[in-house]
Amino acid sequence: MSSESFWTNRIRWRLRGATVWPAFVLTTLLDGLILDLLPPVATTGLNYVEGVLIATFGNLFLVGALAPFLTKRLARRGRVAPAGGAAAVVEVELLRDRVGSALLAAGVVASLASGLANRPLIVSETEASEENARVVQDYVNDSDDEELRRNIETANTIRLGEGYFRTCIARDDRDRFVCLLVDTEKEPVDVRRDPSAVPNNLVGGSRE
Repeated sequence: MSSESFWTNRIRWRLRGATVWPAFVLTTLLDGLILDLLPPVATTGLNYVEGVLIATFGNLFLVGALAPFLTKRLARRGRVAPAGGAAAVVEVELLRDRVGSALLAAGVVASLASGLANRPLIVSETEASEENARVVQDYVNDSDDEELRRNIETANTIRLGEGYFRTCIARDDRDRFVCLLVDTEKEPVDVRRDPSAVPNNLVGGSRE
């Protein structure tokens, strides 16, 4: 092996991990935090570990599949010196490293933009849940049912639709329930007793 080939190969291997893999670790951890704090879907309850796992697979696709594909296209368009040999190989490796790092950075920006865009919907859902809790509390306090008032801590809520909730409160025997249907989309908020006393764990819906 010639001296030029030896040093070219050595530089190539150093370039391969120059920035893309440290960037991979950093952006994966950052993506996980963004997915935890700013989930892209309002009903998605991701924790940090789950966010990191999702980000890991996404970033592996960016680095392992998309970056090599884009690097080849850029090289074919003359962005890499046409000279052949080991020098060209090194330049391609350097380009791949830069493309991979750029894609990882773009992924962070995309995750942040998606989370921020969805933030108003998350806030809206939270406000609706809080409004439901307030209305149910007022309904129970205004009722003449002492049994209902002393069991208010058993209240269990599911979301049936946007701004539409079903809250059930257990009786003393914990086998019977009083269930309320609350529509926070109406003005004033509509609350009425559900003729069905089937508990929420037997009714489909999104848990609150």
